[in-house]
Amino acid sequence: MRVVIQRVCEATLKIQGIVHAEILKGMVVFIGVEHEDREEDVEYLVSKLLNLRIFNDQQGKMNLSIQDVDGELLLVSQF
Repeated sequence: MRVVIQRVCEATLKIQGIVHAEILKGMVVFIGVEHEDREEDVEYLVSKLLNLRIFNDQQGKMNLSIQDVDGELLLVSQF
């Protein structure tokens, strides 16, 4: 399993010019899954994503998680 994470203020997923998903403040996560990946791998990854402290606090330091800022996730599989 591989992921690429991008912190965003807003994001839109278009496929052939048609909007399929939109989010405001949050993360775009490109995820690639293989046959060998297990449920435990998914649970670990979800926990890491939800607790990753990449959003700025009031002092401008990256100290808040997506849960702390009530952010959204846009998952793009098999990119």
